[in-house]
Amino acid sequence: MPNASARPKHGRRARRRRREDPARNELVSSSLESAQQCLFSQDYGTAFVHYLLVLNLAPVFKEFARESFRFTLFKWTEELDSVGRIQDLFDCYEQALELFPADEVILNSMGEHLFRMGFRDEAAGHFHKALKLRPDYPEARENFYRVANWLVERWHFLMLNDHGRNRKYQQAIQKAVQSGCSTVLDIGTGTGILGMCAKKAGAAEVYACELSKTMYELACEVVTANGMDGSIRILHMKSLEMEVPKDIPRRVSLVVTETVDAGLFGEGIIESLIHAWNHLLLPPQRGENEFQEQSATGRVIPAGATVFGMAVECLEIRRHHRLCVSEVGGLSMAAAGELRSPVSCSSEPDESMEPYTTERLSRLPGGYKPLTEPFTALNIDFNNVQELEGLSSREPQRIRLPVTQEGELDALAVWFQLHLDEESSLSTGPQEDTCWEQAIYPVHSTKGFLLKPQDELIVEVSCRDAYLRLCSVAVLRGGREIHLDKRLDPQHSGNPVSNQNPEAELCSALACLQTDQPQTKDFSMLECSEMALLNNHHYHQSFCSALAKLISQLKVKWQNQERGSGAQPDFADRSDLLYVLDVSEGFSLLSLIAASHGRVKAYSSVEKSKQQEVLKRLVRSSNIPEEHLEFWLNHVEDEQGMLQRPSRERLWSAIILDCVETCGLIRQKLMEKASLARCLLEDGGRIFPQKIVVHGMLVESDMLLLESAVQGQEPTLGFNIAPFINQFTVPVHVFLDFSTLECKHLSEFVELFVLDLMNANANYTDREVKVQVTSAGRITAVPFWYHIYLDQDTSVSTLSPSSHWKQAAVVLQQPLEVRAGDWVRLTVRLHKSTISMSALLESAAGPMEQ
Repeated sequence: MPNASARPKHGRRARRRRREDPARNELVSSSLESAQQCLFSQDYGTAFVHYLLVLNLAPVFKEFARESFRFTLFKWTEELDSVGRIQDLFDCYEQALELFPADEVILNSMGEHLFRMGFRDEAAGHFHKALKLRPDYPEARENFYRVANWLVERWHFLMLNDHGRNRKYQQAIQKAVQSGCSTVLDIGTGTGILGMCAKKAGAAEVYACELSKTMYELACEVVTANGMDGSIRILHMKSLEMEVPKDIPRRVSLVVTETVDAGLFGEGIIESLIHAWNHLLLPPQRGENEFQEQSATGRVIPAGATVFGMAVECLEIRRHHRLCVSEVGGLSMAAAGELRSPVSCSSEPDESMEPYTTERLSRLPGGYKPLTEPFTALNIDFNNVQELEGLSSREPQRIRLPVTQEGELDALAVWFQLHLDEESSLSTGPQEDTCWEQAIYPVHSTKGFLLKPQDELIVEVSCRDAYLRLCSVAVLRGGREIHLDKRLDPQHSGNPVSNQNPEAELCSALACLQTDQPQTKDFSMLECSEMALLNNHHYHQSFCSALAKLISQLKVKWQNQERGSGAQPDFADRSDLLYVLDVSEGFSLLSLIAASHGRVKAYSSVEKSKQQEVLKRLVRSSNIPEEHLEFWLNHVEDEQGMLQRPSRERLWSAIILDCVETCGLIRQKLMEKASLARCLLEDGGRIFPQKIVVHGMLVESDMLLLESAVQGQEPTLGFNIAPFINQFTVPVHVFLDFSTLECKHLSEFVELFVLDLMNANANYTDREVKVQVTSAGRITAVPFWYHIYLDQDTSVSTLSPSSHWKQAAVVLQQPLEVRAGDWVRLTVRLHKSTISMSALLESAAGPMEQ
């Protein structure tokens, strides 16, 4: 407590008030002492309450107690998080920020909690505030980069860089406004570009709405910077909540929108337009021959769309959506039951499943094979409200598609043509140079069944819940209909048999389908990346080999110790077991692979009950004692405390860490986890993996630039947008397929960095690497990937074609012009699992010494 005789800074009134309230000073003193005692005894909740009392009564203690208060806040909110008291957690942060509104550490920590809970907009706001307070704060910067990838998806940059698309929208809006559509509503305004096009074209009134807080604030900044803040009114709300005259004074004559996704209807355009026609738009023109003033009628841009599709064979799609292997790491998968991805489409809506995913077909590793010609799945008129309202109640339409090439049916690929008006349209097709991906409807039920020319595939098209749904339901072969929604018998396949006549071939195809067994709904769902991991044969064989080697070494060591002590080894003794902990994220069979080696008690971190049941079935079918597999999270009260001893008397023989995120980044807090894990290993025990080697290459890629920021010095359609949206440029581009990335290789691949998980003394935070240029060009990015060493002899690469991981790339702030033979110095830094790089052209004198 400060010296009571010290001269106060706030004048006579403060001095008199303090002297007159000795009880208050006593309360502050005793509460501060109690807070420190509670902190010492790890009673963080009570300590937090005492600190709140002290700092509210005596703000003079704020700087003195700041560090202790932060520590108490973070420990207490961790406890609240672990028991699911989320509202209490955020209440504590709100109280903390009332005391310390400009504390960047507290702002950043609250942002992390918000992001984990899925409140991405709010998280971004807290990270942004923390960065404004302290621009060099690395944790806030890295968090902001991570959340920016969610909030401002990369297609925003591609879209704004797509000059053809922008011009077509501008021309359609200009034509509509000049023909009399003087009042305009931009639904889902994003950056505000379409609303500004309407105003520039001469619209008298322009309104816009945007649900995302981040994009709403961005649009407000952009509109203000372009001098239109007084003439475009932007509302932070859904269009579905808008009313006349509460939100806009009158109905508008034109709605402009691009609230469409790869599957056309996935962003709710149907619901939005039905509401707009009923509540926000003037009535449509009644007939083609009936003259009406344009200002008295309503219309929509885009005017409509045509949806196309085709059946495809694609191994990359297949391995992400269904099990393609019969055994994993030496374990038969026959007893696993049905495993499928969460992407599955049927004519009946299922809230647990997504009807489609998205891919850019032109960038899929290994490519794809069309099995049918493109077909028209649907036409929709956005200016016909009756058609929009009747879409969900339409009877499913069946379309018969002649098969043009032999192949295994893996998916239906879907794209569309967006008709802006009678003259102009945009296509999202796989052959187009566009910012759009295609919608992919994977097929789960045709394993081993080949489509052939002369077959006809029957596809059902529906829109039951305003989502476009396409299902492959049957194949017509030899006049018989083979239904694809039945369970397949793995003993048979529809593959051609030599010298088989058409009748025998049809019987073989029918034998693929167990028509006498009802289809079960009892299946376990795996994320697409988890399914791809399960199909990664080399990954599991590598772990199997490395685990077998370690377990064998430890068993020999134990036997030698027992012989040295004169004791007889008791292999049935539970204390004689080796303990293995797998803390992989999501679904993993590595614990089971460890347990299959005998005398191993393995702990899995699998959480979902259905996935635990899969592991239990595999334990029984593999003749592993059931007590040799346990689920670790059932034994720890707090997931944060996952890394601890298996028991008071024992240490781990092996700890398996999940080191790389599917997106291509090192997992956050990996090195901290490795540091703790090393302390929990028995003598001779090991962390898997042992080390990670980062490799990379210099490339020139215009595509990475287009996906990372708005390019060029020219304004977009004459509007100043780039400086505002480019605030959300992130230096590391994730979820790359390097094998199909449009780029020019400017060097050989080089080793950039090494992370040693077993030897802390071998690690460093930054490294300089010299790279020789092999081809002239502009270095725009450094893609990187990992060789993950399980031991000295066994490794897996995240660049492998069978990998479930994607790659990442650092995009340079300024491209670097180079010639063949030049040397480039890369400075590579690792801060809390985040990799950053800078590049510098070496002088002509030669490469630097390392």
